[in-house]
Amino acid sequence: MSTLEIRDLHVSVETKEGPKPILRGVDLTINSGETHAIMGPNGSGKSTLAYSIAGHPKYTITSGTVTLDGEDVLAMTVDERARAGMFLAMQYPVEVPGVSVSNFLRTAKTAIDGEAPALRTWVKDVKGAMENLRMDSSFAERSVNEGFSGGEKKRHEILQMELLKPSIAILDETDSGLDVDALRIVSEGVNRAKASTDVGVLLITHYTRILRYIKPDFVHVFVDGRIAEEGGPELADRLENEGYDRFLTGAATA
Repeated sequence: MSTLEIRDLHVSVETKEGPKPILRGVDLTINSGETHAIMGPNGSGKSTLAYSIAGHPKYTITSGTVTLDGEDVLAMTVDERARAGMFLAMQYPVEVPGVSVSNFLRTAKTAIDGEAPALRTWVKDVKGAMENLRMDSSFAERSVNEGFSGGEKKRHEILQMELLKPSIAILDETDSGLDVDALRIVSEGVNRAKASTDVGVLLITHYTRILRYIKPDFVHVFVDGRIAEEGGPELADRLENEGYDRFLTGAATA
């Protein structure tokens, strides 16, 4: 059982005009086996939350705490956060020329577990996970994300999630740019990972379409760097019908 606790988190980013506050006091608790969907308009701070938790140097934590099973996440290096059980699927996965997918995955698994996986078992696990994600076996020898389509990059992110078995997975707009078939396949991969490891999922999205495949336990609406409203799956249905206008109007008035 793992618990990620975020308390009164404030984050800023440096601009030409000086530090610009992005997150303005975020409180959130994610337990193993739970799926939390964060929804909100562009610029509301959803991705900032994801990258701040993961340790991106662009973002400065000005106050607040983030702990994983009581340990101070903000005091950890990026690789220490990964070894502690945290995983980030990026909205725009980067290319890593010259590093094959197979080498990348085995190196990552070795770094996280502290020892190399048994080769025969590992090859079988990778092959099975790739087949489930409808990834051709030739992808294993291609450079990481180089020449991959948007959908192929997202499948590779979920491939990592399935094989690395994190305790907390942050999925930053994993549905962006996916067609209907790719969305279903990627969602099935997330659901398989949840079923096999009881991972806690923080799912960041603009739209409700992915929530038809990955059922959230909790929905949080982000507006102006804060959680403006929280609820269950019914809140996502309401957003589908009403949009974010009522939250934006309220934020402008405040």
